[in-house]
Amino acid sequence: MSKVDTSGTWTAISINPPNLEGLASDNVKWGVPAGGGKSGYLFAGGTVDVLLDGTEFTLGTFTHQNFPIQGMPQNQFEVDLAARVVFEDQVPHDFSFRFQHNETPNVGPNPEDIVDLPTRVSPETVTIDNTEYAVVITGFKQGGQIVTRFISPENAANSADLVAVLARTGQPDVHITTVRFKGEVKRTQSDEYVEVVNRGTAPADVSGWVLGADDAGQNFTFPAGTVLLPGQRIRIHTNQVHAEWGGYTYGSGRPIWNDQGDAAKLRDTSGNLVSEYAYGSAAGTP
Repeated sequence: MSKVDTSGTWTAISINPPNLEGLASDNVKWGVPAGGGKSGYLFAGGTVDVLLDGTEFTLGTFTHQNFPIQGMPQNQFEVDLAARVVFEDQVPHDFSFRFQHNETPNVGPNPEDIVDLPTRVSPETVTIDNTEYAVVITGFKQGGQIVTRFISPENAANSADLVAVLARTGQPDVHITTVRFKGEVKRTQSDEYVEVVNRGTAPADVSGWVLGADDAGQNFTFPAGTVLLPGQRIRIHTNQVHAEWGGYTYGSGRPIWNDQGDAAKLRDTSGNLVSEYAYGSAAGTP
């Protein structure tokens, strides 16, 4: 594949908010302004390179116009997006996604609104070279960092790139995306982590899979019942627990990842190498 053009329209909202406008456009807005503008969602597409090897690309830029509003019938609701992708053959394909919105109170300890994607796989597919693919959104990218959900401060238009892959239907694809090998916590570097994502369109049962470094005794085994949903991104920390990233930890009192270079290797229950991420001095090794 090569370049594709993307665009999008907001097609539906699960509630009937006051002052709703912009459905069937790229900018939907709602609410009675309380000193500012309406709240709403904006989707801006573009021209991007799309590959068939699981490489992530920017589907478009998502902007939450987050201003204090009144008169909402409920604080949690869903907003539907139809993302149009025009491939080289000039045939447009629409892929639909549902955004879950949490309109939090504008005052208190957590005034930021939260936007999530409960299902990250488009139900629509496209056939390329006799193979069926779907679009999987794998996160929101802000400031070079990909996060699992979008947290939006009040009184601003907050933006993030929607990161996605074009993935074969009916298959999981578990992949190590990065190793944060140099933590900020002195000596123990407990905040080191390895990030893993399921880039596929089917759930991946990784129970009993092992994430290890080159040195013996530096293995993490996923507990029974560990399933990564399509598009789900997790992190395995050295000695911290972060529920928003799955809560996985080595529980090690010393650093796991060599600051000079190392290789993170993910193996299934049969010992097969599923994914490897090498960095630094180890990056040139097979």
